[in-house]
Amino acid sequence: MTHTHRTATAARSAAAHLRRRGWERERVENVVFGALAWLMRAFLLVITVVPLVYLVALSARPLESLLADPLRILPTAAEATLDGYRRALAPMEEGGYDVGSFLLNSLFVGLGTVACALLFSVLGAYAVSRFHFPGKRTLGVLFLSVYLFPAVVIAIPLFVLFTGMGLRGSLVALVVIYLAQTVPVALFMLRNFFAGLPESIEEAAAIDGCGGLRTIRHVVLPLAVPALVATALYVFIVAWNEFLFALLFLLETRESWTASIGIALLDNQDVAPTVLLAASVVMTLPIAILFLFAQRVFAEGLTAGATKE
Repeated sequence: MTHTHRTATAARSAAAHLRRRGWERERVENVVFGALAWLMRAFLLVITVVPLVYLVALSARPLESLLADPLRILPTAAEATLDGYRRALAPMEEGGYDVGSFLLNSLFVGLGTVACALLFSVLGAYAVSRFHFPGKRTLGVLFLSVYLFPAVVIAIPLFVLFTGMGLRGSLVALVVIYLAQTVPVALFMLRNFFAGLPESIEEAAAIDGCGGLRTIRHVVLPLAVPALVATALYVFIVAWNEFLFALLFLLETRESWTASIGIALLDNQDVAPTVLLAASVVMTLPIAILFLFAQRVFAEGLTAGATKE
């Protein structure tokens, strides 16, 4: 009995030691990886926020102060000014550089591309994810194969084509080109989301008398809000920031310049650095605000989709 008791005690002691050792190892790992995670967050925050803060701060300083001390970030209360923004956004007739019209052109192109891309990609992705037809598996590869070729390869043929059609210098032509760039990825993103939706939901809608388009509008799209927002955000950023095709098709038509080429071409002229900084800020802020808005929409969309009856 004594020997058995000693053996059991030793076993319990060894087990307790192993538990303590495992718990200590787990605690050390949690502390180390937690610290590394916070360091990575801090690093990402610094490299993303600091340049933006530096850009905004420099745009609020007078030109003389900026040239005298370009390394100082924050302006003093006495020298802070919005003159760079006023000159950047004012029309040319008032001594400005008409960046406001460039922003409106970019907004038109971005929203037009988002609306058309979502329309085509929603219908196409739903068809690919629900219907069966020959070549279905290779269709996605064919759509994404457009990204095997650099944009400059198709730029010249498109330039010749749209020139012959009389669409050079038109924002509508730019929307068509951006659709060709964004619809394949948008279709791919939405197809994966639609494929994950249970078909029983659509079958229940069909029993209630909903047709195909009505089912998509009233059943599928409300559940797909997170995917739609992510897709729209991707398409809008591509259309807002694209430079090559905008420069190629709109260079000769100043009233059609988008913000990306307008600010770049102003940089080649005798324009004050504070004006260029202000123009860069007003071009960057819509994207930043859109990201903040998209985060809230993501949360609302996920919650609404999870509580659907």
